[in-house]
Amino acid sequence: MNATTELNFDEMLRIRLEVMRREHRDLDEAIKAVEASVNPDQLMLRRLKKQKLTLKERIVKIEDDLIPDILA
Repeated sequence: MNATTELNFDEMLRIRLEVMRREHRDLDEAIKAVEASVNPDQLMLRRLKKQKLTLKERIVKIEDDLIPDILA
């Protein structure tokens, strides 16, 4: 790869961040679908919610990495 086609680290993080946000929205939709069912599977709901929370924590970490530290 030459320098013009290489992605720098921040660009790769931004792309990963967007993918993770999309996954987070998909999990939210899956949770809503399970909750809307006649007899929601509580174990599945707990697993989906835990997965969503873990993903959110990873999203926040990447967002923090992308925002430069500002000295007060």
